[in-house]
Amino acid sequence: MSRSEVDNQNIWHPFGPLQGKERLLIERGEGPYLITPDGQRILDGVSSWWVNLHGHANPIIAKAIADQAQKLEQVIFAGFTHEPAIQLSENLLSVLPDNQSKIFFSDDGSTSVEVALKLAIQYWHNRSEPRRKIIAIEGAYHGDTFGAMSVADRNMFSEPFDSRLFEVQFISFPAKDGRNMIDAFEKLCDTDTAAFIFEPLVQGAAGMRIYDRNILNELMQIAAKHKVVTIADEVMVGFYRTGKFFATDHLDHQPDLFCMSKGLTGGFLPMGITSVSQRLVEEFDNDKLDKTFWHGHSYTANPLACAAANASFALLTSSECQTQIKRISDSHSEFVKRMSGHERLDKIASLGTILSMTIKTEDAGYTSSIRDEMYDYFLERNILLRPLGNVLYMLPPYVISEVELDRVYGEIANFLNR
Repeated sequence: MSRSEVDNQNIWHPFGPLQGKERLLIERGEGPYLITPDGQRILDGVSSWWVNLHGHANPIIAKAIADQAQKLEQVIFAGFTHEPAIQLSENLLSVLPDNQSKIFFSDDGSTSVEVALKLAIQYWHNRSEPRRKIIAIEGAYHGDTFGAMSVADRNMFSEPFDSRLFEVQFISFPAKDGRNMIDAFEKLCDTDTAAFIFEPLVQGAAGMRIYDRNILNELMQIAAKHKVVTIADEVMVGFYRTGKFFATDHLDHQPDLFCMSKGLTGGFLPMGITSVSQRLVEEFDNDKLDKTFWHGHSYTANPLACAAANASFALLTSSECQTQIKRISDSHSEFVKRMSGHERLDKIASLGTILSMTIKTEDAGYTSSIRDEMYDYFLERNILLRPLGNVLYMLPPYVISEVELDRVYGEIANFLNR
């Protein structure tokens, strides 16, 4: 029995039916490539679910993990601390807005959102002003835990659990100037509104839907007027994916809570972080047990993950990486100009290193039949692009070369011109 057959027999893979195509066995990675045992080199155009920033098997991050493993692999984070976590808190707070004052560690993107939601709700509880209403944007995806599902779009992912999810008020995804949802948002905001959660500027899983910064600025301004706690889900868009360190760096108003994961460790190890504004911290900053945030994870602030994140941060903030990010962003913009108006495209847009195209088809949506056709087309040409239904997108690692980018652009054009 082949290793892929053993995999099919033993392993339950995410986001797909149990009976599906055989999974491709990857032996190693190198830069922007995934490599099979027989030497097939697949260009990873989606950063392996948007996490890999600096290329696979990056030697600098690998060494940082190996060095840390010789010192301390894990320690309980209740009552103890360690230098990699302290250093990471300093690194992140140096690039976060001035209103942020504390870093809370967790396991992944979903848990970073759970932490943010619980902090927002308990903030009002600690103030003896319990607020119940939470507002989110239609089409949102914030993770797969129950709280994260509650504030996300109700669809086939959540359908079996809808009766168990807490109530959320959804506003429409912004159309044109966003007046359709800005007015609705203002009507919803009142003294019972606890929090507003959003994916800043780009809704990822909904199809890389990009919206205008001015719309979100106005929503943030309204939220501030009503003292609503604002939660920025930066899990996908953080770490320069939109051209700035955080997507909310494009805004004039800054959120109370930031949710981070994916690119945090450069794609090496799972980790989630929620950063918290001083406004919220003040309601917990005491020795009272009834005001304590009783939340934690066994692997909170794992030293190996922290070491990876610190190494990734150093790479990310280097002039070389900044140059690469700008080059990718500029290349995407040029491709958008070249392909705009193509007869097979409903829409094409880019923001930073995110490139998104909506393909015209009769069965648009996440389950569109054209999804498998596109996936197979590119994989046959040794390119990994994993469409969201009829939305084809590219989110490459920052080490991708101009030649490799042009190769992907060329194959996208070939697919559309068939």
